[in-house]
Amino acid sequence: MAGLLRRLGAFLLLAVHMAGQAGAQQEEDVGALMEALRFGETVAIMREEAIRHGEDLGRDMLPDVSAKRWRAEVARLHDRDRMQELVESSFARALSDADTGAMLSFFRSDLGREVVSLELAARRAFLDPEAEAAARADWHDKRAAEAPIVARIEALIAAAELVERNVTGALNSNLMFYRGLADGGALEMTRDEMLAEVWSQDDTLRAETRDWLGAFLLTAYRPLEPAELEAYITFYRSRPGQQLDTALFAAFNRMYEELSYLTGRAVARFMRSRKL
Repeated sequence: MAGLLRRLGAFLLLAVHMAGQAGAQQEEDVGALMEALRFGETVAIMREEAIRHGEDLGRDMLPDVSAKRWRAEVARLHDRDRMQELVESSFARALSDADTGAMLSFFRSDLGREVVSLELAARRAFLDPEAEAAARADWHDKRAAEAPIVARIEALIAAAELVERNVTGALNSNLMFYRGLADGGALEMTRDEMLAEVWSQDDTLRAETRDWLGAFLLTAYRPLEPAELEAYITFYRSRPGQQLDTALFAAFNRMYEELSYLTGRAVARFMRSRKL
């Protein structure tokens, strides 16, 4: 009996040791994956997008407030280090039980690196409203002409559930913005009223999201060969691809929701100070 207990104890110690090794490997893989996906550059672009959106928000909701002062507040709220911390912590949690090795294999390949570079370049290009408008017009033309790349892009959108995931994220962020306004004393709405207002935006957001995604992905993936785009679609249809997709949306939606709430609070604070 004593021998059995010793063997059992040794087995348990080995199991704990192996679990620790697996956890360390998973953590290392997630860090390497974030590097391969170039999270730092992505967050920097998203910060610039948020600041520009904040400027539009200020013109609409705070016309009497100094634009320079409001822009400084938006830039302060969208601290790059904090944004990256939010994204990375949520991403790591979402991938705790995922096949990160397969993800790393893909994004360390020549095709994976090219896809990331092309997506970042397209996102930077879309910081220019004229470039985005031209891309949307090009997407409409390609769809009307039934160009082969359109079917492939729509297959990717479906495989990654990009419309549904983006719309859900946008609706949740809008709800958090309203909550920020309400908590800051600038909006008198019940939660049910906020939800009704947010859901009323669903159809418009869905159409806008489809249009934006088509234009963005066409801009990004135009340089790829048809077989390369098919390989990317195949990856996203795989279990690791689906796990990655879920983790990415969990991570970035978490960031957007927090920042939307803080932006709502800031708008409310500026509104109150203006009235004083």
